[in-house]
Amino acid sequence: MKTLTIDHRYNGPPGSANGGYACGALAVAAGADLTVRLLAPPPLDEALILSAREGGEWELASGAGPVALGTPARLVLEVPPAPPYVQAVWASQHYPGFNHHPFPDCFVCGPHRRRGDGLRIFPGMLETGIVAAPWLPADDLDAGDGKVAVEFHWAALDCPGYFAVCAGRRTMMLGEMHAHVDRRVHAGESCTVIGWKLASEGRRHRAGTAIFDQDGELCARALATWIELKTVTDD
Repeated sequence: MKTLTIDHRYNGPPGSANGGYACGALAVAAGADLTVRLLAPPPLDEALILSAREGGEWELASGAGPVALGTPARLVLEVPPAPPYVQAVWASQHYPGFNHHPFPDCFVCGPHRRRGDGLRIFPGMLETGIVAAPWLPADDLDAGDGKVAVEFHWAALDCPGYFAVCAGRRTMMLGEMHAHVDRRVHAGESCTVIGWKLASEGRRHRAGTAIFDQDGELCARALATWIELKTVTDD
């Protein structure tokens, strides 16, 4: 049994962790290749219990109950080629979150976060049907070897999937995520992050995301399921 505490800096919605960061922190603490399902909003600044279960599963729990469940899996995901960096910059200038954002203080994509505080990944749509954004990882994301820590790759891979499936027009929550980091990017490296819609069924939407280094080489990818929240008009 281990404990895991998510600092309040890494929030998504108010009062809870960014889903991608939380999933990545669980996978890193478990030291396993996992698909992570979020069962409840991950609390901040609270010691969470990470426990191994039968079949290689890992459960993350708070005092109120289960928060997430990690299941061993191998990620299979075909990734589109990286767009030119200048196109990612152009797309980011048209980020829909600048006009309306359900969680403007999100660690990953919140426009209210300052440089060096949030990741400031602002994906906008390209004519190819994918969303793209530049990402310049801050020095404090360094794992101690000049490269960005794995959990921040998971975080960076989170929100672009949301904007790929709904362009920020609906409120959704991350339900499940599986990321694989092929090669960690360097702190201060000019990277490109993309997202693309895979499928939708009712209120469930699937998206792929990827991170490329400054040479356009694939470094990390993820598959995520997003759950659209019910509105008062839904049956």
